[in-house]
Amino acid sequence: MSNWSGKRSRAGRQSNRGSQRRSAVDPTAPALTVWIYDSALGAAAGEVRLRNLRKRNALEVHDAITVSWMPGCHEPRIGHLRLQTSAAAIRGSALGGLVGLIFLPPSPGVAAGGGIAALARRLRGTGIDQMFLEEMKAHLHPETSALLMLSGEVDLDQVRPVIERGLVRGDVVLMHAQLPHDASEALRDAVRQLQGNSHGT
Repeated sequence: MSNWSGKRSRAGRQSNRGSQRRSAVDPTAPALTVWIYDSALGAAAGEVRLRNLRKRNALEVHDAITVSWMPGCHEPRIGHLRLQTSAAAIRGSALGGLVGLIFLPPSPGVAAGGGIAALARRLRGTGIDQMFLEEMKAHLHPETSALLMLSGEVDLDQVRPVIERGLVRGDVVLMHAQLPHDASEALRDAVRQLQGNSHGT
């Protein structure tokens, strides 16, 4: 079965770090998918599509968040999709914690990009590398938004057309990383540990 996010173009730009390791998507393996929109409200449309796919049992969602960066704000706002948005829900989200760590102000004396490099080292083995993190941070800035999803089993016949329609419009960047089968818990553990370290400094 062919990969559903293998090409890269300006109209519907794509990044697929997972395809560097495998030529085709394993529909049973976990994956991290990031939709980055060129407007602060664009992720709301992605949320509607995700909810529709879940209702059709087209994919298993382990964790999903929206990231909205309104004009004039110093940092993005994170919302959780699976639970009612609350501080407790966001703290319990590995993806919410990951985004928070990406945009943490660098510690004094740390060179530019050093925080991302350290984060990537701690995430080694999860399938999420430094290049993926840097690209995601580069695309997220004021007046953009994103939908991040950590998924399990996927019905590609239902999901692929939704993705392709989104890319044709040309207002979204799709990043996709296929992860090892044990990556979900490893990601949660790494984020919890890193959050604990950041709170202790």
